[in-house]
Amino acid sequence: MTDEATRLGELREEIDSLDQQIMALISKRAECAQEVAHVKMAANPGEDVFFYRPEREAQVLRRIKEQNPGPLPDEEMARLFREIMSACLALEKPMHIAFLGPVGTFTQAAALKHFGHSVVSVPMPAIDAVFREVESGAAHYGVVPVENSTEGMINHTLDMFMSSPLKICGEVQLRIHHHLLVNPAHEGQEITRIYSHQQSFAQCRKWLDANRYGVERITVSSNAEAARRAAEEPGTAAIAGDMAAELYGLEKLANSIEDRPDNTTRFLIIGREEVPASGHDKSSILVSMRNKPGALYQLLEPFHKHNISLTRIETRPSPSGTWAYVFYIDFEGHMEDDTVHRVLSEIDDDAVELKRLGSYPIGVL
Repeated sequence: MTDEATRLGELREEIDSLDQQIMALISKRAECAQEVAHVKMAANPGEDVFFYRPEREAQVLRRIKEQNPGPLPDEEMARLFREIMSACLALEKPMHIAFLGPVGTFTQAAALKHFGHSVVSVPMPAIDAVFREVESGAAHYGVVPVENSTEGMINHTLDMFMSSPLKICGEVQLRIHHHLLVNPAHEGQEITRIYSHQQSFAQCRKWLDANRYGVERITVSSNAEAARRAAEEPGTAAIAGDMAAELYGLEKLANSIEDRPDNTTRFLIIGREEVPASGHDKSSILVSMRNKPGALYQLLEPFHKHNISLTRIETRPSPSGTWAYVFYIDFEGHMEDDTVHRVLSEIDDDAVELKRLGSYPIGVL
């Protein structure tokens, strides 16, 4: 044997041995996860026990990224552990996660990125349907889009929080890559129509004007629906992502056609319980102020005084009256923090209504 063949043989034997050790350790970790579930059920007989702890998983993933020795990148190592934790959690009972459907949307991709692939993802036809599914207990959690770096806030999601009792339990950011997709069976046919969601058309406007000017653009309910139509109708294309392309057997006529390479959508995880502090958290509130001069200053001044950083503030019309408004605010910190508690107490003194939407770990992946 040559020196190369000998060395490759030695390395493959070492890899086989390491694989065996990794498998044994993953199995041991799964046994520990099962024991945690049994301890919780024994301590709370007859109760609906929550096995998934958002703050605990965020702490684990942060530690993995901080202690990763390489050569795998931190994000890749954390994703591997994300899937291990997802599989271990599913040993007792897979979680049901409602998402804005249909199957193949970016929201489903965000749900799987956050919870791992061992959950049961349940597509819902609208954002309000996701909220109802979680409120009823039919789903453990829901995933809904809340803002895009190009097109701004998703107002329907914000408005749902005004009447829903659900809490925000987490967040996940997803880089959005749009592709021009066609059915390979229709190759060579002139494209006369392009299907996509209105948000995707907006995020690819410059590319379309430069490369497909004059081609009819037809808005549909989702990118997955656009991909389905492109798979069935000759002379059509769809703007959608990798998941929809794989689902409907489409090929990419053009890659990453979004106008901004950093195009990102933020999604919220909604659930029924409050999340304890993880050590690196964000909080969200809805505030309705009295309509008087200086109302916005009164709202923001406590954050400045106590040195709390705001990450988002949006205004929405109040359902209670004409020309009344509700402020949606994201800020750093957890509501269990003493400083945050003081800020909210000061705001509560001047507000018509203050609704605490929840504190949750800042997205790790």
